[in-house]
Amino acid sequence: MYARVTGRVQGVGFRYWTLHQANGLGLVGWVANGDDDWSVQLVAEGAPEALDMLERLLYGGPGAARVERVEARREPAQGGLARFEIARS
Repeated sequence: MYARVTGRVQGVGFRYWTLHQANGLGLVGWVANGDDDWSVQLVAEGAPEALDMLERLLYGGPGAARVERVEARREPAQGGLARFEIARS
């Protein structure tokens, strides 16, 4: 799954929150701030049910976040990912 989350999602712990959620769901992939000041993007791979749950969770985010939009699409898994991590922005 590729997702882009927009709103007040930078500077509020969104990447760390996503890392925690993804690890709890047994997913692998990465999350990073977008090139702008209002988005976070991520790639996650794993069980379809876990991806569905992560997508639903993204609409809430951590307490200080204000999610305005979640754009998510399913893509074939690329493999080669050993864990979920925060990527350099």
